[in-house]
Amino acid sequence: MAGILSTVRPVTQAIPLSRHLLRVRDLIDRAFAGPLDVPALARSAHVSEDYFSRSFKAAFGETPHRYLLRRRMERAKALLRAGELPVTEVCLAVGFTSLGSFSTQFRRFVGESPSSYRNRAGHDELATVPSCLVRRYTRPAG
Repeated sequence: MAGILSTVRPVTQAIPLSRHLLRVRDLIDRAFAGPLDVPALARSAHVSEDYFSRSFKAAFGETPHRYLLRRRMERAKALLRAGELPVTEVCLAVGFTSLGSFSTQFRRFVGESPSSYRNRAGHDELATVPSCLVRRYTRPAG
């Protein structure tokens, strides 16, 4: 009897979808500059693309693509405020391959071009504010 019980494997519980979604969101936060797309993200969550997109939006209030773009824009704004890199290098650093598409998306999220955002005065005041508040204050609208 003892031999039979020792060979029985414990039943593993299925990982809930919410845990997979959190891992995918962490992946986006960590690798936002890489080539991420919805099919790859859905594969990492072990579900279909459509089900993944619906579940992600229900859990986090925005689509995976929109979340990825927002994270890229937040990082782009931080790099532009620092003023050390040209706009083209910022574009590439945050995962865009085209300056035109980066500028279009930046204008859509922020309301002004990347160059004018970088040149606008008032970014020095943000240097003394904790970074969590800067992210909240400068978060793209919409």
